[in-house]
Amino acid sequence: MVMNDPYEIDLSGIARNAMRRYGFDPDFPAEVMREVEQVTAERGPEAAGEGVRDLSGLLWSSIDNEDSLDLDQIEYCERGPGNEILVKVGIADVDRFVPKGSKTDRRALHNGNSVYTGVETFPMLPDRLSADISSLRPGVVRAAMVVEFAVLPNGSIRQGDIYRARVMNRAKLVYEEVGAWLEDRGAPPKEFAAIAGLEAQLRLQDEAAERLKVFRMEQGALDLESLETRAVKENGMVVALILPQENRAQHLIENFMIAANRTVMDRLGKAGMMAIQRVVRTPRDWKGLRDLAATYHERLPFEPSSRELSQFLVKRKIADRPRFPDLSLAVVKLLGPGEYEMLEAGKPPVGHFGLAVSDYTHATAPNRRYVDVITQRLLKAVLAGRASPYTTAELQECALWCTERDKAAKKVERFMRKVEAAMLLTGRIGDEFEGIVTGASEKGTYVRLVDPPVEGKVVRGYERMRVGEKVRVRLTGLDPAEGHIDLVRIRG
Repeated sequence: MVMNDPYEIDLSGIARNAMRRYGFDPDFPAEVMREVEQVTAERGPEAAGEGVRDLSGLLWSSIDNEDSLDLDQIEYCERGPGNEILVKVGIADVDRFVPKGSKTDRRALHNGNSVYTGVETFPMLPDRLSADISSLRPGVVRAAMVVEFAVLPNGSIRQGDIYRARVMNRAKLVYEEVGAWLEDRGAPPKEFAAIAGLEAQLRLQDEAAERLKVFRMEQGALDLESLETRAVKENGMVVALILPQENRAQHLIENFMIAANRTVMDRLGKAGMMAIQRVVRTPRDWKGLRDLAATYHERLPFEPSSRELSQFLVKRKIADRPRFPDLSLAVVKLLGPGEYEMLEAGKPPVGHFGLAVSDYTHATAPNRRYVDVITQRLLKAVLAGRASPYTTAELQECALWCTERDKAAKKVERFMRKVEAAMLLTGRIGDEFEGIVTGASEKGTYVRLVDPPVEGKVVRGYERMRVGEKVRVRLTGLDPAEGHIDLVRIRG
């Protein structure tokens, strides 16, 4: 295999070529940029009244990555009667600036979502819009859709109202800082000292989120961890791969967004409106999941059960916390990907196996996902008493296209992680590593190394390898420009 000189590799160029290879446009046409400048210059948040509530005085906050500027949602809680916790989720009103059928809208549909390569972010919408005018940035009044739900003492939810509003984010908080504080590993975020009541507000949000999480786990939601590494670079070279640890702040936002998306789906259904649902049917390879559990001397039932699978994962996380991310990756591959599907009015939703819910859509990230923009338009039609802005055929076509774009985006992101991983392994051909089998099919057999946390293809000795099996492998070939990492199993 050709071994490229890592100093000659242009990561940015590789990322842009990968975008084009999978059908994405990495740049915005000039006509889109002109349209965005014109539209955003003319429109701001609506005045209160006529269905628009003024909630800009509430203590809203957001939690996101430190470098994120395209803020899609903000949160606010208050304690209600009977120890309920009332939650409001404000979602950026992107549709206000991106009319259906506009040049900007067609470009957003073409890419389908923002793509995060680690080297460069390729946003679905121009920064002028997504990172500024429609972003729920701190200190400025913005237009939003507000979704309300109540978290009951047992962690179940009661769906509430949905409406348009004026909002103002008081603080952009960071996952790592809030997570460390909630887990008693770090100091309170500096914003707490500057904004009265913010610390108590985050405590209440965390209490609501923990209720939601416990209830979801009891229903069979799967507790899986991401294995998306982040490259550390020096002078254009990858010198380390970091596997970010999920924390309580991320779980807070995840649980709020799941509840908000379910509330949106409920409202559309009760209004007799078509929708695009996010579905994961029964696992793609339940037998493979049963075989995987058997390697840990555990048994799963013959028929798919999210509750049984969830209980297995909880036990493994407790028993072997350091290796749980590798197990998560194997489970994700055997479950199969999520898909978008058009849901006709009056029909029961398909459901999401991994979340253990029957009513789920995507509505909370309209700056980053096109399906969320569609859902926003459907909601606005319901609130205004209008018919759907989409025909059945349009929604079917959009669901299929956005599913394809979602899968393609993941391929780009996965490819770039392989490029970075191969760069890190430069000079280590012949070295031996411990690993775990993460995939075994006709397409190939893959092993994820324990240290560094990278995945490679087994080119020899893969016979009878099983997902979840611990193996020892030798690195035999690299091609960083193509993201190729070749491994050979060591017997004995």
